[in-house]
Amino acid sequence: MTLPVAIVCGLHSDARKEVVERLLHSVPGSVALHHDLAAAPTGTVLRVVRDASGELSRTKTPLANDCACCALREDLVPELLRLADSGSARLAVVELWDSVEPKAMAEVITGHGRPALDLTGVITAVDPSLVLPCLANGDDLADVGLAAAASDRRTVGDTWARQLEYAPVLALVESEDTDDEDRALLSQLHPTARQAPAGSGELARLAFAGFDVETAAAAQHPACARLPQEADEAGVTTFVWQRRRPFHPERLFDALEDLSCAAARSRGRFWLADRPDTLLAWDAAGGALCVENTGPWLASLPDAAWEMVPPMRRAAAALDWHPEHGDCCQHLVFTSPGLDRDGLERLLDSCLLTDSEYAAGREAWRRLPAAFDSLLDPVS
Repeated sequence: MTLPVAIVCGLHSDARKEVVERLLHSVPGSVALHHDLAAAPTGTVLRVVRDASGELSRTKTPLANDCACCALREDLVPELLRLADSGSARLAVVELWDSVEPKAMAEVITGHGRPALDLTGVITAVDPSLVLPCLANGDDLADVGLAAAASDRRTVGDTWARQLEYAPVLALVESEDTDDEDRALLSQLHPTARQAPAGSGELARLAFAGFDVETAAAAQHPACARLPQEADEAGVTTFVWQRRRPFHPERLFDALEDLSCAAARSRGRFWLADRPDTLLAWDAAGGALCVENTGPWLASLPDAAWEMVPPMRRAAAALDWHPEHGDCCQHLVFTSPGLDRDGLERLLDSCLLTDSEYAAGREAWRRLPAAFDSLLDPVS
C-alpha cells in the first residue's frame, strides 16, 4: 500500500503547528511526525508522532554524523515505511523543525521511500506579517538557537527564503498585524505559489495535489529558475535587471555591499568578464550575499555535451538565446519595500564592461583583476 506524504515546513513555528493541526483534523486517519532538533547541537533528536487526538509516541534518537538530513533519513524514512506497511494512516504529515529546509527532505523521502511512499505535497506555513522580519534577519541560525547541527552556518534570512520559494503551496495564518504590504511582498517573492488560508478546505486537497522533486529542483537552479517578473504594489517593488554584457569583476566586487543590502531579497544568475564561461549564482537575503559557481554556460559547451544537460535547462537557454553570446547574460531580480529602482539600475549598469573594455574581446577580459577569487576559489 502506498502512503501519501505531505511536508509542512517554515520558520514561523506557530503558523506551522496550526497548519499541521488543521490537516490532522481535516484528513481522517492522518498522522504527523515531527523531529525536534532543538538539542541537535548536543547530538540528540526528539521524534514525536501524533494524530488528531494527541501524542502517540515520543522517542529520543542520536544525531547521526552531525547531520540533520542524515538523522532524518535514518529515522524518518523507516518510521514512514512502518506506517505504510501497517496501512493505518491515510496521510503522513511530516512537520519539519524550524530551520530544516524542504528540498533536502523531499529528495530524501522520494529517493529512499519509493514505491511505498508517495510525496504528494510540500507546504510552507506563513504568517505574512513575519515574512519581511525573517527575510531581513542576517543573524546566524546558531546565534538564535535554530541551528540544525553544531556545524550549521546558515542565516535566518537565506534559510527562510529557500523555505518560502521551494514550496508550491503557501498556507497562510494571518495575524492582526498583517497588512497590504506584507501580502504584496509575499506574492512578489513567490508569484507562482498557490496561497491557501490555513483554515480552508482547499489546504487538505492541496496536500494530495502531487509533487515532482526534479521539477522543483530545476525551478530553483540559477540557470532555469522561475524568477519573479516586474511588479509594484502596496509599496513593494520587484525590479528585473537583464543585460547581455559581462560585469567588470573589480567594479562589481566593490559594489557588492551596496547591492546585497539594496533589497530584502535578490537572486538570479550573472556573468563575469574574467570567467566568461562560468554561470554564477547570486543569492542574497538579510544583507548576506552568496555567490556560487554553478558550472558552465551552455554556450561554452561542445554540441556533444548538450545531451548530458537536463531538458529543462536546455529549454530555458533556448527561450533566451542570443546569437552572439548564447545563454550568457545578467539576470538579477530584486524585491523589497521601498526599493530604489533607479539607483539600483544605475549602480548595476556602472559595473558592466565599458564599450572599450567590451570591444577588447574575451582574451583581454580574462586578464582583468580576479576580484572574485576569494569568494569562488577560497583557500581551504
